[in-house]
Amino acid sequence: MSAFVRVLPRISRSSVLTRSLRLQLRCYASYPQHTIIGMPALSPTMTQGNLAVWTKKEGDQLAPGEVIAEIETDKAQMDFEFQEDGYLAKILVPEGTKDIPVNKPIAVYVEDKNDVPAFKDFKLEDSGSGVKTSTKAQPAESKEEKKQEVSSEKTKTPTSETKETGTGAAQGRVLASPLAKTIALEKGITLKDVHGTGPRGRITKADIEAYLEKSSKQSSVAGGAPPAAAPASPPAAAPAPTSTASYEDVPISTMRSIIGERLLQSTQRIPSYIVSSKISVSKLLKLRQSLNATAKDKYKLSINDLLVKAITVAAKRVPDANAYWLPNENVIRKFKNVDVSVAVATPTGLLTPIVKNCEAKGLLQISSEIKELVKRAKINKLVPEEFQGGTICISNMGMNNAVNMFTSIINPPQSTILAIATVERVAVEDAAAENGFSFDNQVTITGTFDHRTIDGAKGAEFMKELKTVIENPLEMLL
Repeated sequence: MSAFVRVLPRISRSSVLTRSLRLQLRCYASYPQHTIIGMPALSPTMTQGNLAVWTKKEGDQLAPGEVIAEIETDKAQMDFEFQEDGYLAKILVPEGTKDIPVNKPIAVYVEDKNDVPAFKDFKLEDSGSGVKTSTKAQPAESKEEKKQEVSSEKTKTPTSETKETGTGAAQGRVLASPLAKTIALEKGITLKDVHGTGPRGRITKADIEAYLEKSSKQSSVAGGAPPAAAPASPPAAAPAPTSTASYEDVPISTMRSIIGERLLQSTQRIPSYIVSSKISVSKLLKLRQSLNATAKDKYKLSINDLLVKAITVAAKRVPDANAYWLPNENVIRKFKNVDVSVAVATPTGLLTPIVKNCEAKGLLQISSEIKELVKRAKINKLVPEEFQGGTICISNMGMNNAVNMFTSIINPPQSTILAIATVERVAVEDAAAENGFSFDNQVTITGTFDHRTIDGAKGAEFMKELKTVIENPLEMLL
């Protein structure tokens, strides 16, 4: 009996960049018509993920937009929404399975409920002998991506690949899928240099990957044959624990692995330097107290909310600190908008949700967005565009009274991160005071800067502007 089988990873998310892969295969098997569901790619950087939970069981009815599973990506645990009417006939991968490659079959669904029992003992190889999956097949763009593409045409952003002349006339837009644009931005690629193979010359993810591979080969040829690598030494085995040792081995999660790679990349490749400043926050605290006193339980501003706004003002005054280093495009991209990444410690690792366009928002809106982002970050419910990107970063350990100074690691391609320590009461000279001194509330803020983007003198200028705004918080209104 012949059957028509589709290998199809179906994914959908609200404002999350997704794709779905359709590979139509003609197979011969003793099973009714069915569809293989593949492991979805829920973020541009995802190559594998963990299947945390199945929210549907075998035999359950599926409706478009329903969540059938929760997938742990490199940075968050996200919902996998299915977009077909049918029934879940067979689960091929049990929940709790780790490191599942993208597109690997994980389940089977059918359109007719009466076909479900036929798949009780189904195995992937039962779909038919000699089944081959083409690695060249390109996923079709989702409706969500098309909406984002239309939106990007209407709203021009600083990260757009469209270039302008001195008179502001557009030179022509490069057609590229949102996923291709995201990867190009991360890799520092100029899209005009990439040949598109999609409809109307549209650049796809495969075109970006082909360009990267070609560039890598050209670099190897230009530089001559690479020297023979010395034989790698085998990793040292962990010392055997003594009979009295007490310990717990914690598996390295996908998130911790990605965090480790990013931090190592930052510390090894970025020529960073730090500039530290003691800043009075007495007036800032009084402003916060005054605003909260009149809130009538409608809102409650934190010191961090005010600091995010102060950093935004300083970044507008010194745009060198609000920039990306993009060597592959041979540019330093200085942003006119200020998207502040706020470092948040979660049970599974550090996330940096982004408060976008802070320069256009007031304290109340900034405070509300931070609370909402932090809340969802701690339960791994952020979507990729909510924590990937940002133009400048803040890391605040002020709530820990033991931390009076620390430094942070830059999150590339950003150029600046601000480390906020705890507030301290410091005695300062005061001739008008009875004893010749008074107490001031001060905080140590340490900026870590990428020297390729912002020179030391500019870094000091940024810290000076930040100090000015914090010590005169009404300047945030200017």
